[in-house]
Amino acid sequence: MTVYGFHASHEQFGPGALLDALRAAERAGFGAGMCSDHLAPWSTRQGHSGHAWTWLGAALQATDLSMGVVTSPGTRYHPVVLAQAMGTLGEMFPGRHWAALGSGEALNERVTGDPWPPKDERNSRLEYSVEVMRALFAGETVHEENGPWPVREGRLWTRPDPV
Repeated sequence: MTVYGFHASHEQFGPGALLDALRAAERAGFGAGMCSDHLAPWSTRQGHSGHAWTWLGAALQATDLSMGVVTSPGTRYHPVVLAQAMGTLGEMFPGRHWAALGSGEALNERVTGDPWPPKDERNSRLEYSVEVMRALFAGETVHEENGPWPVREGRLWTRPDPV
């Protein structure tokens, strides 16, 4: 079955206007939504960049849509912290939250001051992050000293439902 979704572009609209647009999209018959997770807009002309995770909670509460986010674990969000955010939304809004994980973009990630690695290293970091997050979602306690982002006794106390 085809589902038509609304893309909430945080770079183009302020968070309040974006939430209004999402509600209008739901009234118009859209069946899902998703948003970008940018720290900065692509250009100063766009002029916005609301915090995706804060906004997602409001969007899920304000609509009945399933909501996704395109995000990158690692540099800006430690995989344990990202898993906690996903677990919280997944528990509060069962079956309605999803994430598409990528290897990141310099535009958003380099603000931490870390050097911007080549694509093969970013892909390896993404694989590591996904392994950590899957283990946390499965209820495991993670202790990983050797990855790009060490995890010491990481555990999700609130996990998404359904897992």
